[in-house]
Amino acid sequence: MTTAEIITIGTELLLGETVDTNTRFIARTLRDYGVDIYRTLTIGDNHARIVETIRDALQRADIIITTGGLGPTVDDPTRQAVAAAVNVELEYHEELWAQVTARLARYGRTPGENQRRQAYVPKGARILENPVGTAPAFIVETPESAIICLPGVPREMETLLLQSVLPYLQGRFGLHEVIKVRVLHIGGVGESWVDERIGDLELFSNPTVGLAAHSGIIDLRIAAKAESEAKALQMIHEVEQTARDRLGDAIYGADEEKLEQVALDAIQKRGWKIASVEVGTRGTLAARLGKLESLILAGTDVQEQITRPLEQVAREMCEKTGADVAVAISVMGNDTSTDVEIFLLTPEAPREHRLQYGGHPLNAPRWACNMALDILRRLAG
Repeated sequence: MTTAEIITIGTELLLGETVDTNTRFIARTLRDYGVDIYRTLTIGDNHARIVETIRDALQRADIIITTGGLGPTVDDPTRQAVAAAVNVELEYHEELWAQVTARLARYGRTPGENQRRQAYVPKGARILENPVGTAPAFIVETPESAIICLPGVPREMETLLLQSVLPYLQGRFGLHEVIKVRVLHIGGVGESWVDERIGDLELFSNPTVGLAAHSGIIDLRIAAKAESEAKALQMIHEVEQTARDRLGDAIYGADEEKLEQVALDAIQKRGWKIASVEVGTRGTLAARLGKLESLILAGTDVQEQITRPLEQVAREMCEKTGADVAVAISVMGNDTSTDVEIFLLTPEAPREHRLQYGGHPLNAPRWACNMALDILRRLAG
């Protein structure tokens, strides 16, 4: 079993000024090659902390991948920190300086003396030429592990990971397994409801099964590790079928399928047109429905309409727009509780739901829209 840890380096990440997308890309790439990710973390541009973090990771992981801190400025300390972590000195490579110079020349620029720092790497490191940037990457090998240092710029990191790092890892660690993941989406029920029905599956070690709760949606993740993609997918299929048998139509989709698209597909199969009316949702539903005909009541209009029954508003909406289906949502509350009313008018039968949302008020519009869409897709399906 090959294990890895991912370390993203950059004070801008800790301050929330930059969003870390590198960890997700690296983790998803490595899982496809059967590598188990044991830990991911972010640290600032601090030499001592980087040294400590890398030494700590070397005690556990076969593969340590860092991103960031390879630029030419004083606050790019990764090179020095990695060298210190494995007790070697930095050494200058003339060919790296030539690469930096040539890369900058393409932009009509002459490198400053500070950029010469990028020509230094830990002694004995394996150099990875960066074909899309000026920061050279490198690999420091120990008898048991490999420390792979990549640029923090996402496109540069992705290019080097796919073109240079993966072939190296396959050769060094003989990666011959794959990890595949399937995510089932569940609507209209709570996490405990799901857990009661598939809790025994969550105890599996391979495939592993886990739950993640969102606003009115539960994700059920099935991950399998095997010697081939076909075997992993077969393992997932067996567990997925069990989950589907137990959860029934609470499952509305998988992987990249969105609840709104599933609901709209069901509506379109019926040949229905839809309109929406929203009070207190900031137009969340209409935004998700996209190009469908809709009306958002906002501002003073909401205050004028809020005392009227949603059923009346929904019927007037159908008459006004010629829609076959009207979805009316009202979200009204305070810091402690939120009242949600959902009224669906369809050619078959009206449906009214009065619900209480106990989460953060700012999440109430998304929760209410997810509940409404789930009811809609069940009615039309």
